[in-house]
Amino acid sequence: MKERPFLFNLSRNVFFAGLVSLFMDISSEMVYPLVPLFLTNVLGATRTTVGIIEGIAEATASILKVFSGWLSDRLGRRKLLMGIGYGVSAVSRPVIANAGVWVEVLTARFVDRFGKGIRTAPRDAIIADSTERKRYGAAYGFHRTMDTIGAAIGPGVAFLLLAVFTGNLRLVFLASTLPAVIAVIILVVFIKEKARPVERSRGLPGLGDFAFDHAFRRYIVVIGIFSLGAFSDAFIILRAQDLGVSPELIPVIYLLLNVVYAATAAPMGALADRVGLRTMVLAGFISYSIVYAGVAFADSALHIWILFPLYGVYKGVSDGTQRAYIAEIAPEERKATAFGVFHTVNGIMLLPASIIAGVLWDRVGPEATFLYGAALSLLAAVYFAFTRK
Repeated sequence: MKERPFLFNLSRNVFFAGLVSLFMDISSEMVYPLVPLFLTNVLGATRTTVGIIEGIAEATASILKVFSGWLSDRLGRRKLLMGIGYGVSAVSRPVIANAGVWVEVLTARFVDRFGKGIRTAPRDAIIADSTERKRYGAAYGFHRTMDTIGAAIGPGVAFLLLAVFTGNLRLVFLASTLPAVIAVIILVVFIKEKARPVERSRGLPGLGDFAFDHAFRRYIVVIGIFSLGAFSDAFIILRAQDLGVSPELIPVIYLLLNVVYAATAAPMGALADRVGLRTMVLAGFISYSIVYAGVAFADSALHIWILFPLYGVYKGVSDGTQRAYIAEIAPEERKATAFGVFHTVNGIMLLPASIIAGVLWDRVGPEATFLYGAALSLLAAVYFAFTRK
C-alpha cells in the first residue's frame, strides 16, 4: 500500500530517502572529484590506472546490486540492507585519507562501492513501494534532486577546506566521514518500513529469479550498450585539468555541474510523467552524445566551463527517468530485483568502459575517449527508439 503524502506531495520514505542521499552525496562528492587528482598528482598513477581503479571498484561491487535486490524482495526488507550499505560506505572515508599507494585507494573505492552495491536496489525499491505509479517520475526526480544537492554541496565544502588548509587532500577525505555518519543516523531514525508479504526462498537464487519479460530484457540491452560507453566521470575531470582548469577549481566546476543537475532533475522527472518516460530516456541518450562530442572537440578551459553545466542537464534528464522506467515496467513483487539487474548491468559495463577509455586516452588521445562514449550512447538511442515498450 502506497503512503500518504508527507511533504512536497511525496511520501515520508521518499522524502527521507532523499535526505539520506543528500548527506551521503555531500560525503561522496567531497572525495570523488579529487580522487583522480590524488592518484595522478600525489601517488603518480597513470590514466589507465585511474580507469582500472574506477572500473574494478564499480563493476565488482555492482555484482552485489542484483543479489541485494533479490534478497530484499525475498526478505521483504529494504531498510536493513540500506543501513548496512550506507554504513559500509562511511567506513571507507578514513581508508582513503590514509592511503599511501594506489592499491590502498582501490581498496577504499571498493569498500565504498561495496556499500553502494548493497543499498542501491533496496533504496530504489522502497521509493517505488511508497509512490503511486502515476508519480514515479516526480518521486525519482525528487530523489535525484536531493542526491545532487548533496553532490553540489560536497565539492563546495571540499573547495573551502582546500583553500583554508592549503590543498590538504587527505584532510578533505577525512572530513567527509561526518556527513556520511549523519546520513546513516537519518536512515535509522526516520525511514519507516512496513512489513511486506513475500514468498520466502531457501538457498541461493537461480536463473529463474532474474527472468523478466521481453520489454525489460530489451531495455537492459539498451542500458548495457549505453553503459559500455558511460565511463567514469574521473575522465571528464582529467579532461578539464588538461584544458587548463586548475586543480583548486576542479571542485568548483564539479559543483557547477551538480547545481545544474539538482535544478533540473525534479522538473525533468515531472515532465517525464506528462510526456512519457520513454521519451525522456531517449532524450537522455541523445544529450549524452552531444555533450561528450563537445568535450572531445573542446580546446580551452572556457569550453569546459560551458560543457560541465550541459553535462548537468544531461544528468537531470536521464538519471531519474532511467530508474522510473524500471519501476514502470518491472512487476510489483520484484521491483528490487529489477533495480538490482539494472544497476548491476550499469556497474559491470563500467569496468570495460573505463579501461577502454583509459587506453584510448593514453594511446590515441582524449578526443578518442570522448568520441567513443558519444558513439555508444547514440547507438543505444537508435536501438531504444526502434524497440517497442
